[in-house]
Amino acid sequence: MRHSLGPARRPLFRLCESRLVSPGRFPACHGKHMTMEGNSRPRLAPGCRMGENNNQRMLLMPERALRLNGPSLEIVSRCDGQHTVVQIIAELQQIYSKAEPHKVEQDIIGYLALLQKERALDFEL
Repeated sequence: MRHSLGPARRPLFRLCESRLVSPGRFPACHGKHMTMEGNSRPRLAPGCRMGENNNQRMLLMPERALRLNGPSLEIVSRCDGQHTVVQIIAELQQIYSKAEPHKVEQDIIGYLALLQKERALDFEL
């Protein structure tokens, strides 16, 4: 017969009372993802950084890495918290002037949304 008390005579499954969380644990958005707007400034999330491996630029994230080349490198290198989404789009439309401006804008917004979904980017206002 097994008893419900362990060797220290404590209940095996003990619920702890809930406590307040320290204010530094959650961002100012209170657990909600900030939406991407034209004036928001993307930056790399905590724990993510740019790196290099065998002359190949990479976005290093916790437990994974993403190889960057071409437009993806141009986009991520501008996600420094200084450039707004509109500025990034305008700069890349100048670099890739042969492509349709609307298509470039859609691709950039889609890539930024993907990086945010992967928790590699945060957006500030």
